[in-house]
Amino acid sequence: MISLDTCKQITYSPLIPAMRTICEAPLGETIEIIMDNKEAFNDLKEYLSEQSVGFREVYMKDRMILQFKKK
Repeated sequence: MISLDTCKQITYSPLIPAMRTICEAPLGETIEIIMDNKEAFNDLKEYLSEQSVGFREVYMKDRMILQFKKK
């Protein structure tokens, strides 16, 4: 499993490292992306839905986690 924590990302949008991780991951790899930015989290969920990628959402206090397998 590849895990990426984008919390406290202040230099640019957390979507940039998230998309980089997705693009660089091998097919079939399980990916976990941890965010504290609700807007970026919702954008990533929308992107995965548009790509027909099923995902699991986990909410923990101020953090949101998406877990999915790269197709």
